[in-house]
Amino acid sequence: MGASVKTGSGKAGRRGRARRHAPMSEINVTPFVDVMLVLLVIFMVTAPLLTVGVPLDLPQAKGKQLEANKEPIVISVKASGEVFLGQEERASMKLDEIGPRLTAMAQNRGGQDEPVFVRGDKAANYGDIARVMGRIRDAGFRKISLVTEVEGGG
Repeated sequence: MGASVKTGSGKAGRRGRARRHAPMSEINVTPFVDVMLVLLVIFMVTAPLLTVGVPLDLPQAKGKQLEANKEPIVISVKASGEVFLGQEERASMKLDEIGPRLTAMAQNRGGQDEPVFVRGDKAANYGDIARVMGRIRDAGFRKISLVTEVEGGG
């Protein structure tokens, strides 16, 4: 049987003040949620801008996606007939430049066994794409693939 008796000493007053300034045991998640929402908006805005490449309207076809272990060599042919090497739209190149530039690129990457992906706009002239593929084959590359979108994928 114990009873607590308050005495008139100053210790009780100090304990009372200490209790008023005790650390909170609850976590305030409002700043965390604010930061997460800001990051979400930033990523939603920048995600469409991260798709790098020459803007093309690719044809649709059925088939499964090829799996590549590393980044393939990409050549893009626009509807206007312009040819671009790589995913970036810097400057178009002429048909006669395709072979030497591909060969120079392949020497740094692993030789002419490298796969070459040809991205042709669906409005591009079939003859332009065929000429590009012929130049790639003349440069000694045998693994040439045409890139399409999955049918029904938009």
